[in-house]
Amino acid sequence: MMDWTDRHCRYFHRLLTRHTWLYTEMVTTGALLHGNAAQHLAFNEEEHPLALQLGGSDPAELARCAKLAAAANYDEINLNCGCPSERVQRGAFGACLMAEPELVADCVRAMCDAVSIPVTVKHRIGINDRTDYAFVRDFIGTVANAGCRTFIVHARNAILGGLSPKENRTIPPLRYDYVHRLKCDFPELEIILNGGIQTIEQMEEQLAHVDGVMLGRQAYHQPWLLASVDQHFYQAATPILQRAEIETAFIAYAAQELERGTYLGAMTRHILGLYHEVPGARSWRRVLSDHHKLATGDLRIFDEARNHGLSPII
Repeated sequence: MMDWTDRHCRYFHRLLTRHTWLYTEMVTTGALLHGNAAQHLAFNEEEHPLALQLGGSDPAELARCAKLAAAANYDEINLNCGCPSERVQRGAFGACLMAEPELVADCVRAMCDAVSIPVTVKHRIGINDRTDYAFVRDFIGTVANAGCRTFIVHARNAILGGLSPKENRTIPPLRYDYVHRLKCDFPELEIILNGGIQTIEQMEEQLAHVDGVMLGRQAYHQPWLLASVDQHFYQAATPILQRAEIETAFIAYAAQELERGTYLGAMTRHILGLYHEVPGARSWRRVLSDHHKLATGDLRIFDEARNHGLSPII
């Protein structure tokens, strides 16, 4: 989700769900240690509970970054061992780390020793031709011994050559049964399933087998899916807001950000799925994607977008 789940995206998602955990886009240790750490770590207080996802493979560097995250008041640190992109592999982290479980354990141990907030790991069920269940079972067993209690499992292998990142999200097939077996073999651990979840009904089905589910691109492209999560899974008594109310709240946020010099298009790009499958949504998206209008920073663009065929009360 690099370049997707930035702080503007997360603020929007928090308007839809109060209780769901939010994760940052992956931030590399190099970016934090040698770049603008304050900018990379910035978030809105409303985003809690919030996890920082780190990319790296050096235990000492990860420990330093973990301290930065804890000082910035993040609620969790998540080590990415699931991204298959060639750029990430060149940095010797992401999914290729699954081939080195002892190194991952050292990374987790170093971060756990450095901070008191939870350290979690996101990973695949295998890499390349390692499709045997024992591979992911032993990976989790090794890393759990280093102090990790929560594993977010993308239920398909990562192919580390020959496939694009997009293809790696659909090839090879999902193996939910592997994730279910992990929960049976490690009942003391929190096992969260990732990959292919598209509906509330699918979430409910998987929660009969695992401790949680993670949504990625589905939540981004069809964010209204998040609007009923609090009532379904957290027993929230608050009513579900209407789409128009969510939009109004986001406009107020955008007004504050414009005063700070934020480009309007950097915010509106994350909400284009709000009216997914609602009549008039295509015209609404088209107006909110007009770079010439966005460059003016004029919030009346939302009124114009709504007037292009979208129902005024949705």
